[in-house]
Amino acid sequence: MPKDPRIKKVLVIGSGPIIIGQAAEFDYSGTQACRALKAEGIETVLLNSNPATIMTDPDVADHVYIEPMTLEVVERILDIEKPDSVLPNLGGQMGLNLSMELARSGYLDRTGIRLLACKPETIDRAEDRELFKETMEKLHQPIIPSEVVETLEDALACADRIGYPVIVRPAFTMGGTGGGICENKAKLIEIGTNGLRLSPIHQILVEKCIAGWKEIEYEVMRDHKGNVITVCNMENLDPVGIHTGDSVVVAPSQTLTDHEYQMLRTAALDIITELGIEGGCNCQFALKPDSFDYAVIEVNPRVSRSSALASKATGYPIAKVATKIAIGYTLDEITNDVTGKTCACFEPALDYIVVKYPKWPFDKFVYADKSLGTQMMATGEVMSIGNSFEAAMMKAVSSIELGMDTLTHKPFEELSDDEIVDHMHVQDAERVFCVYEALKRGIDHETIYRITKIDWWFLDKMQHLADLEKGLAKCEGVLSVAQYKEAKKYGFQDKTIKRLAKVDKLPVENYRAGFKMVDTCAAEFSANTPYFYSTYDGDNEAAEFIAEKEAKAAEKGEPRKKKVLVFGSGPIRIGQGIEFDYCSVHCVWTLKKHGCEAILVNNNPETVSTDFDTGDRLYFDPLNPESVDNIIATEKPDACVVQFGGQTAIKLAKHMDEIGLPILGTPADAIDEAEDRERFDELLERCNIPRAPGRTVFDLEEALAAADEIGLPVLMRPSYVLGGQNMIVAYTKADVIEYMGVITEHVDMDHPVLLDKYIMGTECEVDAICDGENYLIPGIMEQVERTGVHSGDSICVYPAQHLTQAEIDTMVDYTGRFARELHVTGLVNVQYAVSNGKVYVIEVNPRSSRTVPYISKVTGVPMVDLAVRCCLGEKLTDMGYGTGLHPNAPYVAVKVPVFSFEKLHGVDTQFGPEMKSTGEVLGIAPNFHDALLKGLIGAGYTFKTPGPASCCIFTVKDSDKPEFVDIAWKLKSMGYKLYGTSGTCAWLNKHMVPCNEVRNMSGEAPNIVDLLQSGLVDYVFSTSAKGRDPKRDSVRLRRKAVELSIPCITAVDTANALVDCLRSDHSMKDIPLVDIATLYHKK
Repeated sequence: MPKDPRIKKVLVIGSGPIIIGQAAEFDYSGTQACRALKAEGIETVLLNSNPATIMTDPDVADHVYIEPMTLEVVERILDIEKPDSVLPNLGGQMGLNLSMELARSGYLDRTGIRLLACKPETIDRAEDRELFKETMEKLHQPIIPSEVVETLEDALACADRIGYPVIVRPAFTMGGTGGGICENKAKLIEIGTNGLRLSPIHQILVEKCIAGWKEIEYEVMRDHKGNVITVCNMENLDPVGIHTGDSVVVAPSQTLTDHEYQMLRTAALDIITELGIEGGCNCQFALKPDSFDYAVIEVNPRVSRSSALASKATGYPIAKVATKIAIGYTLDEITNDVTGKTCACFEPALDYIVVKYPKWPFDKFVYADKSLGTQMMATGEVMSIGNSFEAAMMKAVSSIELGMDTLTHKPFEELSDDEIVDHMHVQDAERVFCVYEALKRGIDHETIYRITKIDWWFLDKMQHLADLEKGLAKCEGVLSVAQYKEAKKYGFQDKTIKRLAKVDKLPVENYRAGFKMVDTCAAEFSANTPYFYSTYDGDNEAAEFIAEKEAKAAEKGEPRKKKVLVFGSGPIRIGQGIEFDYCSVHCVWTLKKHGCEAILVNNNPETVSTDFDTGDRLYFDPLNPESVDNIIATEKPDACVVQFGGQTAIKLAKHMDEIGLPILGTPADAIDEAEDRERFDELLERCNIPRAPGRTVFDLEEALAAADEIGLPVLMRPSYVLGGQNMIVAYTKADVIEYMGVITEHVDMDHPVLLDKYIMGTECEVDAICDGENYLIPGIMEQVERTGVHSGDSICVYPAQHLTQAEIDTMVDYTGRFARELHVTGLVNVQYAVSNGKVYVIEVNPRSSRTVPYISKVTGVPMVDLAVRCCLGEKLTDMGYGTGLHPNAPYVAVKVPVFSFEKLHGVDTQFGPEMKSTGEVLGIAPNFHDALLKGLIGAGYTFKTPGPASCCIFTVKDSDKPEFVDIAWKLKSMGYKLYGTSGTCAWLNKHMVPCNEVRNMSGEAPNIVDLLQSGLVDYVFSTSAKGRDPKRDSVRLRRKAVELSIPCITAVDTANALVDCLRSDHSMKDIPLVDIATLYHKK
């Protein structure tokens, strides 16, 4: 039946800040949902605490609330907006859990507001482990032997019955949080205790471990009439035991027989029908190799990470269809947008192979534990499409930005055969490369399969790649045309072939790839959505498509549009997140509005930029020079844009300059001038702007000499980085020596290491838009944490709270000087340090930065829009937003970072110059205090009222001790008991703050660990001069606090902010909620 007439206004719940396990895929599905609702004429209200997304843009929904995602806030929004329904299944686990709280609190029954798409009992039957088990038994679907327990004793008894190894899975958590594989009793005690604490309903599932079975997923759709289809099925290269988010995934599945495929498909359709889910659903199965035994692992009654992948892999818009089903349509009434002819109840058919490869943060966290298990650790992913598994795999590896162009990983080449076989037992992020090395050496498949349980089919395909690579290496300077063409067909790049075959000239000049179209139905119907991938088999459907389109335009007498290539930002990782996708999408929208054809190149399946209807055409290909050259050969664009795709796109600027494709906006030479140390120093001298004294060094002797000359402490970092990768403040000579050792091991030394004098002061950040003559600064942001903490990890406030007018004027003046001197057209981001009334420059980035979305939303200045118009030649004076510093907004906005430390083992949580946060939330209020409170609540800080035995622990470095006296005194006066390690304790007592001493982790029991485990500790304050190495006491203490979910504060300024909020009335009921969509855009 058509649309439900009762639905007039809907609240869509977003997924909150980006954390590991819940990333940009929900921004993509939420945006699609809001657009689908708007198209139906339904008024949409959106709640999401994440300011970096496109979903929270005033253009997407009618009312946008960037507020903390708590039950209290949701109820207040429902009271203000009075919608008639809530859409819960597009905001990940966050959206689902909030909707369940609403249903359980009785609020929905009292007000008559409906939950669309899934009833609370449906969610319970899929999420509650016990009910799920009963449902499966009723359907006679096999499941893994397991028991739900609520105490540790029961868990141990259960494990004895079903036998070790067992897997622990807490109820109502996601990304496998708090779970893990336990081989023995000791491990179960550790993981079980943790899991029980992390589950909101205090319950865990203990199940038999079936590691080694194949893991298969089905993405299914159902409407309220009972029509069901499978959109796509996917297979993990890694067997069960590694979280699917950390596995290499292949779609459609390659190793199933038709019988197995149909058997699991039927099971998936039966389950979704029995649960009565309306919309998208994801079923995960374990299949025992060589038999028809299978088991249902879990069912997600919502749009998930796999849905984004399935959606991009097939071109079937899952989120959009799920939204339409939620408002009453049936599958046969919805048309498939990709073909424009078939309806949505057509199962997509694929004539290509898709590979998803995870992007882990381990290149950033040198000391982290890289082993993979049932807890997700990847921050993002890339997807590649090819007409063979080999080609897709090669594209994926060159897309993950680890500097690899084949599956050969250098360190493995040095190991002996026996060491390689041993290393295959390790399940870590480099396992695929280890298997490849084994195949290259001719270790037999039987051995590899026995250890890794990776299917023979995959081993066979990887063997083919290994043989091709070995064949090229045997060429010794003589390469035949046939051999060259075969290598190209399976995904080898020209530079790789030249390197392996040791040839300077290739047998075929300018051998270009053609492009094929993704059309959902294996070319049975003609498709009209332009979305392409490259192949070397002679066809070029993209060229035909463009020629046809241009011929039609010429017939109608339309003028030829200017074609612009926009480079996206690749996989999501720490330091380059969803903010850059926000910028790319807005850039495309503005180009289209101003009569250009926008062509997107990106390889990240989780984003809005790779949605089929964002750009005029989309190329799903790696962002490297060769692959871009192929696109340029087919498209013949007039210009390209690099400033919105973060460092990934900036790296392409030099190549674009060399091949002579004009770059819209800031020229490539200016980008190099800002990134290159010596040229940047000359620039500052020309502009007459002060900065911290610094040197460029290549080895340890130079580093020590430079440190002596400038004076410690110094800030050390490699040149050309994003997100402060591998950056450190060195306080002693020993730090300098340790750092140079780590950096020379991990980074090729083509680029030098930079040493700067470390300036202690307030850090500020400015984003400006320039048109070549004038500039506009929407606002100045101030970091709460002092210099030395990466700006992405610092609490940040707009407008700046503690600057004098003179300091503000100086910053505005310096920003203008840079813009003119660098010939910036478009966006520029400058970071300043203010110390004793003097303003120093830290760095200048002539590109969009991670603060752009947040400042655009809170000031009402559409920054990307204006920047693109400047690049197209318009002047700021004609845009109606003025020039110079924009007047302040009527309220204060505080950005608070969110971390994913419980997912990353062995990573030190102390703040430093290297970025560690994965996402952020925003608090908006009339004054700084209230905005900070909202931000801290949104970021998940808990505000506790001290009980009779509550305590806080202090263990801080000498330079911080004087400043912590006041903080400690404030907590003491609130009623907390204070504990400190020897040095800190003595200092506090000497300054009249009563404190008890507690022994350090390496001391004898009872020590600080016993105190943490007692459950009486509310907050830990830990700062240390040294960090990073997981063997140090201070690092172990911070890790322990994270594992026990005790807030651990690692910087003085954060501590001050938190304690001030604690002491005041920390309730939100009197702080107004702000709808940013109606703030500047009066509807």
